[in-house]
Amino acid sequence: MSDLTKLTLKGAVDGLKAKDFTSAEITQAFLTKIEAANPTLNAYVEVTADKAMDMARASDARIATGEGGVLEGAPLGIKDLFCTEGVQTTAGSNMLRGFVPPYESTVTANLWRDGAVMLGKLNMDEFAMGSSNETSAFGPVKNPWKSTGSNADLTPGGSSGGSASAVAADLCLAATASDTGGSIRQPAAFTGTVGIKPTYGRASRFGMVAFASSLDQAGPITKTVEDAALLLQSMCSFDAKDSTSLDIPTPDWTQSVGKSVKGLRIGVPREYVVDGMPAEIQSLWDQGVAWLKDAGCEIVEISLPHTKYALPTYYIVAPAEASSNLARYDGMRFGHRADQFSSLDDLYATSRAEGFGKEVQRRLTIGAYVLSAGFYDAYYVRALKVRRRIAEDFDNVWGQVDAILTPSTPSAAFALGDKQIDPLTMYLNDVFTVTTNLAGLPGISVPAGVDSGGLPLGLQVIGKALDEATVFQVGAALERAAGFTAKPGQWW
Repeated sequence: MSDLTKLTLKGAVDGLKAKDFTSAEITQAFLTKIEAANPTLNAYVEVTADKAMDMARASDARIATGEGGVLEGAPLGIKDLFCTEGVQTTAGSNMLRGFVPPYESTVTANLWRDGAVMLGKLNMDEFAMGSSNETSAFGPVKNPWKSTGSNADLTPGGSSGGSASAVAADLCLAATASDTGGSIRQPAAFTGTVGIKPTYGRASRFGMVAFASSLDQAGPITKTVEDAALLLQSMCSFDAKDSTSLDIPTPDWTQSVGKSVKGLRIGVPREYVVDGMPAEIQSLWDQGVAWLKDAGCEIVEISLPHTKYALPTYYIVAPAEASSNLARYDGMRFGHRADQFSSLDDLYATSRAEGFGKEVQRRLTIGAYVLSAGFYDAYYVRALKVRRRIAEDFDNVWGQVDAILTPSTPSAAFALGDKQIDPLTMYLNDVFTVTTNLAGLPGISVPAGVDSGGLPLGLQVIGKALDEATVFQVGAALERAAGFTAKPGQWW
């Protein structure tokens, strides 16, 4: 039998339905591979082998009787941001180490409803705060890719680095992830995988450990655009338990994959040409434009004038919301509690100092500052006004274009440790992705080429709110044109 772990999600689901192999067989194949690779890659923080095999056998029983959901028997990895009943959920933090939820997140409940199998929980930047997966309390995740002629360990991106690394290394068919400022799309670009952030409100946030509530959104990281459409369709639903959940039907996005893009108008924003951007990124962007032109698209140059304010706006709004959301972890109600303290105030301070890592502490400090008396109007309120202008920029161009094409990241994957010294340099990784979170729009990253070191590079497609169908349509066209088949060498 060929290596089942190399199958796409769609290929595995079809094979399971055709009874070419069993869920128990493919699940065991993944567990064996995880056992061999995870000590090096550190993609999983917990492997739920017994639970996975129980779920697989239950799926096989349903398949045998002709029943089963759209993901029946498919083994997936789950980012450790999603609460999983009876399985530890830490959000990559010592603050939640040992927390075992008595309930299931809506996203994962949807996956189990559709027959998916859980292989385990995937590593991530602490509370989703990071762009390199180096802030995790469980240590950094390694990218399975290596640059030509170098043995340096590379970042898989963040915060969904564990999800991206696991998919790229064939340690799961696909994985759940979350995106607050690019945490699905940047890791996908760094690992040669596909990642989509849907429209804000498409996927329920119930049971997701909160970072910034007006920006967080769940989505998948997969091997192909078709896989992304299939998995996102299962993840999304209306949820009365989430006040921001949209009460709208979830389309069959797999029908958009393969559709012709002839006649679509694709916007190319001039503001996404940034200082110091490597020539290889610009070259890939130009190639993406040429591919879509050849496919019959009309290319339209557009302007999104407030793009230059997106990063500073994001790094005011996101820390502000984080400081509010994470105030609950005080040593009294939730999270780690210090063993030694001299007063109630000291209990709060010591518990948070011990439970939170440096990057989380930095962002909480920024957030508390911009929300404090005397600075609320000067920083936070002003940032909200600029956020509105950024969203209006997109509103103003949708009459001219159907989708927008940009690079996914300003560089290929960098070495672990390279940018830890300067947080501002690290934050620049989100320069092409934060605008979609601020505006609540869908965006997908598709692998489209490699740099001079043989590392993957991605192109991003941004769509109108609730128009994931066009995003998948254009993303699939880029995927076909690029013919990206490169895989990381197995060094681990």
